[in-house]
Amino acid sequence: MAFTMFGRTIRKVGVIGSGNIGPDIALHFSQNLYGYDVPVVVVDILQAALEAGSKKVESKMAKAVEKKVLKKEEADRIFNNMIFTKDYGKLADADLVIEAAFERVEVKHKIFEECQRVCPKGAILASNSSHMVPEEIFEKMEDKTRCLVIHYFFPAERNILVELVPMKETDPSVLEYLMKFYELIGKAPIKVKSRYGYAVNPIFEGLFLAAALTVEEGLATVKQADVIVQKALGMGVGPFTAHNLSGGNPLTQHGLSEMHSKIMPWYRSPKILDEQVKSGKPWETPEKGETVEYSDELYEGISKRVMGAYFGMACEILESGITNIGDFEMAIDVGLVMDPPFQMMNRIGVGKALELVNSYAQENPGFKVAEILKKQALSGEPWKIPVVFREDRGEVAIVKIRRPKVLNALNHDVYEQLREIFTEIQKDPKIIGAVLTGFGTRAFVSGADIGMLAAQKTPEEAEANCLNGMSVLNLIENLGKPVVCAMNGLAFGGGNEMAMACTARIAKKGQKVFIAQPEPRLGIIPGNGGTQRLPRLIGIERAWPILRTANPISSAQAKEIGLIHEEVDGDLIEVAIDWVKKICSGELKIPPIPKGPIPIPPSLPEVDIGHLSRKIDSILQRAVLEGAKMTLEEGLRLEAKLFGECLLTEDMRIGMENFLKNGPKVNARFVHR
Repeated sequence: MAFTMFGRTIRKVGVIGSGNIGPDIALHFSQNLYGYDVPVVVVDILQAALEAGSKKVESKMAKAVEKKVLKKEEADRIFNNMIFTKDYGKLADADLVIEAAFERVEVKHKIFEECQRVCPKGAILASNSSHMVPEEIFEKMEDKTRCLVIHYFFPAERNILVELVPMKETDPSVLEYLMKFYELIGKAPIKVKSRYGYAVNPIFEGLFLAAALTVEEGLATVKQADVIVQKALGMGVGPFTAHNLSGGNPLTQHGLSEMHSKIMPWYRSPKILDEQVKSGKPWETPEKGETVEYSDELYEGISKRVMGAYFGMACEILESGITNIGDFEMAIDVGLVMDPPFQMMNRIGVGKALELVNSYAQENPGFKVAEILKKQALSGEPWKIPVVFREDRGEVAIVKIRRPKVLNALNHDVYEQLREIFTEIQKDPKIIGAVLTGFGTRAFVSGADIGMLAAQKTPEEAEANCLNGMSVLNLIENLGKPVVCAMNGLAFGGGNEMAMACTARIAKKGQKVFIAQPEPRLGIIPGNGGTQRLPRLIGIERAWPILRTANPISSAQAKEIGLIHEEVDGDLIEVAIDWVKKICSGELKIPPIPKGPIPIPPSLPEVDIGHLSRKIDSILQRAVLEGAKMTLEEGLRLEAKLFGECLLTEDMRIGMENFLKNGPKVNARFVHR
């Protein structure tokens, strides 16, 4: 077998280097490709490294079984799909090869000379370098069109970020293929132009430097700096702890030294890092559960310094033109697991951010204050951070919602950006229709952002928010051009409501958990058209249990009841584009949603709502039955009003608090008031 998608076939994947990250890269490939019988080969010149890499993967699989993430037979198949060998000849039929060896140019040249000799002519050859530009790595390659950097992040089998760094010779079709391929196998790829360190490492290593300088200057201990920086920037772990976990001291030492001349003079390896690398010891960071004492004054002083460095570095990277603000924010969020810089600047005010950067630059010679930050502060406007993206494929616009950390959940930014993009599509004479989809493979849209819902204080505010969201969906529904929803993953709550506003819905085949209106679990009713469009699309009898029980249905069930039009086993976007064209030509005729009243059956099925709130259920039933007697427009206004009434109940507070505290798997203890 083989993996064939997006115009290419992968029969085998090769990873060269069985050191710190190579086995993890190989594991991720095996996890995603073993079902296609695509073997993953790990090559290294040292038998000891191969044995260590194999044991590392075996241990991770054992833990996955122990934690019930995988069944033993699945884990065994994933592990047995991997080959650890010293034989480069095993790459003779590999269609994708990634080098993950030492950061030395002569080593990389030697490896790729061997790949050039052994691998097929059409194979993609990539380097997992963390700093070096592709022009240097692939300098001696005869065919540079198939070469680029693919930079993974620790731990490579779980961290979803990858930076794709082409050079001018890289074939654009190779880059586009890899963008689609990596998204399909669960990564969040971003394109980055060639520059030393790319987009993310200057932040990772620069924040370490900023923290290390506070220690070197005697302002804080390593432990204090670690916990203060972690808290101030919303990091998963502090910068010193991160370096211990990733074994990153030598790489950061070298990277900071090179960035000094290649990015800005402030970057340099601090003395305490040089000493630590020389000793080979890890940093003395806080133990699990250890409380590190520090004063409020120390926290304020360190946090302001580090934020100044963070914002300044981020603006320098954006100004360099190697990435864009949307990709960069996502990369920091999911790759480094910390509060993204431009969102932070918007929260505190861009003017205040400039003050912090100016202050840091005055105290740190060689630190650059980017012109774009000065201009943004002068404008008085926040940074505009895109989370919805438009890409035109000929006469069809592809609109993609991308918030991978929250499974593309809807918030105010998503709604407003959708409004802006679809208004532009409506006015664009070159565009005949659109495809609406979500990023990744797990979710089209997982629902409304829980933080946005929980922040609503009054029935009037909740009603207004519903009407605002409904106005965006009404725009999509009445665009005057077909909009096909390509449902790449589950569609819960607002996700299903958004899909129902589209002209047609197609979905990735075989989704066991696909569509749900889970609002009653939160102590609310649907607030973006669920009680009105679902009964109109599939009939009240079928919609009744879906709305009242909050239970999900599969993609096969959704197709059976007519909620979606087709399940797709191949390239979902290409099929959706074809649907747009066929609808425009009249070849496909999709009946519009009924805009007037709909019949109410004389009797409706009995529904066991279990632990769910009877108070909320009564409001939901009113929305469905009274709305059915109205026009769709009137029914939507009724739903918004009744959603607002939920805020007057005790059960909404209970449902929201339970979800925020315990997540979706713990049932709320409703009191039915």
